[in-house]
Amino acid sequence: MKITTAVILAAGLGTRMKSEIPKVLHSVGSSTVLGKVVTNLKKAGIKNIIAVVGYKAELIEKQFKGELKFVTQKELLGSGDALKQALDALDEGCPGVLVTCGDTVLITSATYEKLASTHLNEKASCTLLTASLDDPHAYGRIVRGAGGDVEKVIEEKDASREEKKIREINVGSYCFNGPDLEKFIHDIEINEKKKEFYLTDIVNILVSNGKTIASAGCEADEAIGINSRKDLAVVNNIINKKTLEKNMDSGVTVVDTETTFIDETAKIGKDTIIYPNTVIEGDVEIGSGCKIGPFARLRPGTKVSRDVEIGNFVEMTRTEVGEGTKIKHHAYLGDARIGRNVNIGSGTMTANYDGKNKNRTEIEDNVLIGVGAILIAPVKIGKGAQVGAGSVVTKNKNVAAGATVAGIPAKAID
Repeated sequence: MKITTAVILAAGLGTRMKSEIPKVLHSVGSSTVLGKVVTNLKKAGIKNIIAVVGYKAELIEKQFKGELKFVTQKELLGSGDALKQALDALDEGCPGVLVTCGDTVLITSATYEKLASTHLNEKASCTLLTASLDDPHAYGRIVRGAGGDVEKVIEEKDASREEKKIREINVGSYCFNGPDLEKFIHDIEINEKKKEFYLTDIVNILVSNGKTIASAGCEADEAIGINSRKDLAVVNNIINKKTLEKNMDSGVTVVDTETTFIDETAKIGKDTIIYPNTVIEGDVEIGSGCKIGPFARLRPGTKVSRDVEIGNFVEMTRTEVGEGTKIKHHAYLGDARIGRNVNIGSGTMTANYDGKNKNRTEIEDNVLIGVGAILIAPVKIGKGAQVGAGSVVTKNKNVAAGATVAGIPAKAID
C-alpha cells in the first residue's frame, strides 16, 4: 500500500505578508508558494491532492483549476478545523492521508516519501515530521517519554520553561491512518487562548487512546514556513544557493555566489563561466564553454549555443544565439535569432515591440553589427553582412547577404 492522498492546509490570511495576494500565490523560486508544495507532493507519488482554502479562495482555485480539489474553510478556526473540513473530500475508506502546510516549500519530495514510508512501516496512527533546530523559538515542541516515544506536541505559548528548551520541533506535516483521523479529529477542543482548534492536539488524543505515534526527521531548513516577506527572501536565497551548488557540481563556474541568480529550471553546460551580478531566469538554456556577465540578464526563452560570450549589461529575452557569437556589452536583444560567429557591437538594440506585436529579428552567420545600431523588427540581416555604427535598419528593410549598410535609415554602401 502507498499513500497517494494529501491535504494541503492553505486557508490562512497571511497577514504578515501585508499583501492583497494570498500568501500561497506569492512567487518563490520558479513557481508559487503553493505550486512548489504541489510539485514536491506529486514527485513523491501523491496523485490526489486536496487544498483547504479560505482567504481569496477564488484566486487560488482559478490558478490551480483542474490540478487540485478544493475545500473552503469558511471560518478560519485553525488547522484542526481546516483538516476537519477536508474529511468529506477524502475518498471513502481512504486508508491513509498525508497532511502538510501550504507554505513549507522546502520540504522535498524525498522527505515526503520518507514520512509516508515511515508511517506505513511503523503501522502508526499518526507520523509526525520533525526537525532539530538551534533556535526552536515559536515552534511547537516534540515531547518524548523516557523510552523515546512521542507523548505530545506542545505549542510554544503553552510550553513550560523546561519544554521550551526542547530543540526538536513539529514541522507541521503528518501522515494519518484514515479511520483514526476520521474518528478522533472531532475530539479536538477549541484552544481558549487563540479560539482555534489545534491539529497538534490530535497527537495527544491518539496517545491517550493507546495509538502508535511515529516520527520522521528532516533538515532544519525544510521546517521554514513562509509567513512574511522576510521569510520569502530567506527561502528564495536557500533555493538559489542550492541551484548554484547543483550547477557548480555539474561543471559550471560561478565566480560570485553572493550576487548571482540562476533559476531552478535554467540549463547550463559544463565549463561555462558565470560572472558576478548575473541573472539567469527560467526557461533559459546555455551551452558549454560560454562566458556570461558580469551584469547580464538572460530572460525566459533565451537559448545560447556553445562558446558564446555575453558581456556586461546585456539583456536578452526569447532570443537564440548561435555558436561562437560575441555580445560583449550594453545590448538589448529581444525576439531575435542570431547565427554563428556574429559580433554584436556595444549598444545594439533590437526594437522588437511596435506597440501591438512582438516582432522577430534574424541575424545570420558571420554578421558584424556596429556600435549603437538599432534593428527595427521585423527585419533580417543576411549572412556575412555588416551594419555600420549608429545605423538604424528599419522594419522590413532586409539587408542582403554580404552587403554593408550604414546611416539613418541604413542604406547599402557600394
